[in-house]
Amino acid sequence: MLAIGLLAGCQKTISLGTEPVNSDSGTIKLTFRNQVGNTPLVLNTATYNNPFGESFTINKFKYYISNVKLGLSGVPTIAIETESYHLIDQGLPASLSFSFPVAEGKFISLLFLVGVDSTRNVSGAQTGALDPLNDMFWTWNSGYIMAKLEGTSPQSNQAGNKIEYHIGGFKGANNVLKPVSILLPGGKFIDARKGEVSEIILEADLQTWWQGIHDLRIGNSPVITTPGILAKNMADNYAGMFTITDVINY
Repeated sequence: MLAIGLLAGCQKTISLGTEPVNSDSGTIKLTFRNQVGNTPLVLNTATYNNPFGESFTINKFKYYISNVKLGLSGVPTIAIETESYHLIDQGLPASLSFSFPVAEGKFISLLFLVGVDSTRNVSGAQTGALDPLNDMFWTWNSGYIMAKLEGTSPQSNQAGNKIEYHIGGFKGANNVLKPVSILLPGGKFIDARKGEVSEIILEADLQTWWQGIHDLRIGNSPVITTPGILAKNMADNYAGMFTITDVINY
């Protein structure tokens, strides 16, 4: 899987997104369904238990998806979405899907970055998904919050029993940027055709924030809001939260 995402620089690329594409282009749609285990995430009212039996309620859940790529079948090519920065925000249903044009072809893998690449972290004031008004930028630390989870839990020793995870850091040992590479399931592929839409449906399971590569209990770490080892460990965990559940060629 990683080999698909690391094709050599000599390979041909197809530009997508804001750049003009030829008339033989299709549309790729990515739809994200945020879950807690097998249960759809509901903000503010629903109570869940994490893998350690700690209960919690979530009132904010959002993360950046950037540098979206598609792996092609049969030729050494990667299709790359240009200006590829998207903020997935559970509180804004319209943000849970996005689309972009793609030249015709058969694609077998999806690749993206969880977070905002280092170049854009040091590019000054920006707009759209990267606008600091989206409450995903640290003015004090000059960098983006790559993923954010906020809520409450009886196991938290903080005021108001709050839990607060603002995961950021793009330099050196504190880098939390996470590349994700997923082969489409069950031999499925995207058959991008002129004038047609192909949809990839992904589930993102926030239970992985607490248990994956590392065990992170709410009772031990109810708040992580600065770059460091705890933020990096949580990013290691949530990099595994994505699963492609369906591919639909309309």
